[in-house]
Amino acid sequence: MEEKIIDLKHVNIYQSATLILSDVNLTVTKGEFVYLVGKTGTGKSSLLKTLYGDIPLKEGEGSVVGFNLRDMDWKKVPFLRRNLGVVFQDFQLLTDRNVNENLRFVLKATGWKDEKLIAEKIADVLDKVGLKSKGFKMPFELSGGEQQRIDIARALLNSPRLILADEPTGNLDPETSDEIMNLLFHICKDYGTTIIMATHDYMVINKYPARMLRTEKGKVLDNASITT
Repeated sequence: MEEKIIDLKHVNIYQSATLILSDVNLTVTKGEFVYLVGKTGTGKSSLLKTLYGDIPLKEGEGSVVGFNLRDMDWKKVPFLRRNLGVVFQDFQLLTDRNVNENLRFVLKATGWKDEKLIAEKIADVLDKVGLKSKGFKMPFELSGGEQQRIDIARALLNSPRLILADEPTGNLDPETSDEIMNLLFHICKDYGTTIIMATHDYMVINKYPARMLRTEKGKVLDNASITT
């Protein structure tokens, strides 16, 4: 039986007191690549925030990488997030330190103590994203595509079972978008990492087809037909 990485049953998602998405039923298994599409304001971000514990789940049943979302509190959220990687559109790298120090900061924050293991892990993730020689560069010395690769390297640090990528190609030109998509599909296939990617970029979806979820009229529709 395939391992369920995300399992939501009859989930209602709220922002404050407003119901954003109702009766969400969703199963995503190990090694799947899934697009999340939908117009701005239809609940894509709310769904992602629920998956990484930013919005508490109050109605329905939900588990993500084996963690019960109904059971989440501020003490447990960090443990959930150690099993997740999150990739943002705007990179969110710390601008006052080099690439190695950016990655080291995350490892220290998630409980790593052994400096030798930290150095090995940083070298490993930089190698995976093809930037082994860029560890001593400052973020401003990197191109947009390289910064996004570093963001992906950061998401890989704790060997996550799930990566949530929020518009990872949103600020990139088509050629660089292709590089990032190839990298994400490679991570998904070769490491069995489940990836949920929120995007508005239908050119990317058409070029790299995969299962698709759409947020629309308060619902999450599975494998919705593409209408640009």
